[in-house]
Amino acid sequence: MTRVPPAYREFAKRRDGMIYAMDGGLWLHRHIWKNRPMAHLVSTNKPLLVEYGTAIGIAPGRLQYKPLKDPRTGIRRDAWHWDLAGPYLPPPSTDAATK
Repeated sequence: MTRVPPAYREFAKRRDGMIYAMDGGLWLHRHIWKNRPMAHLVSTNKPLLVEYGTAIGIAPGRLQYKPLKDPRTGIRRDAWHWDLAGPYLPPPSTDAATK
């Protein structure tokens, strides 16, 4: 049985994505690392991140913990992320919100 991963969102502005992640959503933040495209899938909702990783075949032990500062309050909060690269990197979004 094929699992459908939970939906993520991309944002043109980093702050908007961070707020979405702080509210428990899955924020996909694309960047280049060592000349290769990759992304972080970020959230304060660890179970949702684990569900995403399980659906695409990433071992739960690869989930990374990194407290992040909530841009609305300046307070650090527990957050986690997946490093997505190669076959795990979703294709670029055509959603207007990311432009």
